Amino acid sequence: MSSPPSSGTRSQAPVPPDANEGCVGPTSEQAGKASACAGCPNQKVCASGESRQPDPALVIVQDKLAQVKHKLVVLSGKGGVGKTTFACQLAFCLAQQHGLQVGLLDVDICGPSVPRVMGLTGQEVHQSAAGWSPVYVDDNLGVMSIGFMLPNADDAVIWRGPRKNGLIKQFLTDVDWGELDYLIIDTPPGTSDEHLSIIQYLKDGCGIDGAVVVTTPQEVAMADVRKELNFCKKTGLQVVGVVENMSGLNVPLTALKFLEKPVARHNGNGARIEETDKSMETDKPVIKDKTAKVLEALRKVDPSLLDCVVQAEVFPAFGSGPQGMAAAFEVPFLGKLPLDPDLLRACEEGVSLEEKAPLSPAVPALHTIVRSIVAATTNKKSKPDD
Repeated sequence: MSSPPSSGTRSQAPVPPDANEGCVGPTSEQAGKASACAGCPNQKVCASGESRQPDPALVIVQDKLAQVKHKLVVLSGKGGVGKTTFACQLAFCLAQQHGLQVGLLDVDICGPSVPRVMGLTGQEVHQSAAGWSPVYVDDNLGVMSIGFMLPNADDAVIWRGPRKNGLIKQFLTDVDWGELDYLIIDTPPGTSDEHLSIIQYLKDGCGIDGAVVVTTPQEVAMADVRKELNFCKKTGLQVVGVVENMSGLNVPLTALKFLEKPVARHNGNGARIEETDKSMETDKPVIKDKTAKVLEALRKVDPSLLDCVVQAEVFPAFGSGPQGMAAAFEVPFLGKLPLDPDLLRACEEGVSLEEKAPLSPAVPALHTIVRSIVAATTNKKSKPDD
C-alpha cells in the first residue's frame, strides 16, 4: 500500500456521487472550469478552489491512526440488511476468535445501535489528555459511538450534514485508539455526507483497506446495494467483498412450533365455513398447537430426526443473487450468513454469536467470512507498494 500523504499533500477529495459524467475531480486545476462541469451542482464549490486546499485535519488523522494496521468500512446502500449486526459480529470474532486488537467506530449518527449490540448500553465516553477513550467490551475490543454521548438513549439526533461531518472528523482526530490490528467502521445506509467524509479522511489521511458491502438476497435490497458498489468504484474505494446476509432461515427442528392448519369448506351458497374449532368467548377460530404431538411422532419414527436443522428461504434470491451481483461488479463474494434466531438473541443481549450459541449454524458461516476478510487485508498489506 502506498504511503500516506505528508502534511503538505493536497487533499484528494473523492468525486461526488452527483457529479457530471466525465468529472475531472474536485482537486483538478480544471475543476469547475472544464466543459464537463457545466450544469454540475458542485461547479461553484469546485471553481472556488476550496477542494484543492490541504485539510489540516488530515495530518491529525494520520497521526492518530498511525498505529492502526487495517481500516475497514462496512457499507450497504439499503437499510435493514443487518449491516450493524455484521459489523459488530465481525469485531467480536476478530477480537475473541483471532485474538486481535480491535476498534469499532459507529458513524451512524442518527441511528447509533452499536452500543446495544455490543452490550454497552448506558456507558459513557471518558476524556483524557490523549483524547476520548473508547468504551471497552474486553481489553482488546474498544467501541466509540455517539450513542454513548446522548443524555437519553431515546433522544433523536436531528443534525444537518456539516454537523455530522464535524463529529466524524472529531471521532477520527480525538479518539485515542492506541495500537489496533483492525478498526471496523459501521456506517449508515446510503451514499451520503458521512460516507464521503470517512472515505476522504481515511484515504487521504492514513490509508484504508476497503469496504465490506452487506446485502440481503432480494432485489429490493440489491438495487440499492448496486448503487453502493458504484459509489465505491467512483470514489476509488476497494471492495474487500460482498456478504449475503439473511441467506435462508436456519432453525433447529425442536425450536419450531407446529400449528394445526385451518380446514375450510363451502356451503351450498358458496360461503366459506371454517371447520377449525372456535373460541366460545370470541367466536374466532382457535389454532391448535400440535408441537408435542409432532415431536413425539418423530421421536417414535427416528429420534435422530430431532437433531435436524430446518432451513427455509425467507428472502428468495433475485436472479443470480448477491453472488452474481458481485461477479458482475468483479468484486469478491465473501459468503452467506443465514438468518438465525440465535444471532438475533446475541445482538439483543449484547454478546457475540459464538458466546451465545457456539453450535449455531451461523457460526461456521461467520468464521469463513471473517477468515476471508483477514486473508484479503493481510495479503494486501504484504504486497509491495505500487
